[in-house]
Amino acid sequence: MSMKIKLASDQIKRDLPQTEASVDEALISVSELMSTLVQARLSADVPASTGQVAIRRLAKAQMALVDASTDVLRVHGELKKVGKEYAGWDTHECPELAVAKGDAKLSIVA
Repeated sequence: MSMKIKLASDQIKRDLPQTEASVDEALISVSELMSTLVQARLSADVPASTGQVAIRRLAKAQMALVDASTDVLRVHGELKKVGKEYAGWDTHECPELAVAKGDAKLSIVA
């Protein structure tokens, strides 16, 4: 593997899990806000329609994050294919999983 490929794969190895976690954290945050909004509406003894526009918009944002998460996971899958083609991986698993099974040489790629 050339040094350029190794440097790129090292950077991807650091960035990809952070990106996946960031999307998950955003999804958790939006979900917590949704829960807070609905609980506030219930406890405030207001009509059921109060805040419904905001709740619908937040639900739309929540689905956009689910879609973003799916896309990032697809990127991960595509990068595994690239790694196999250009970095010589011979596995159907992410390097972290392969390393856990004892194949330490795969730890250098994302």
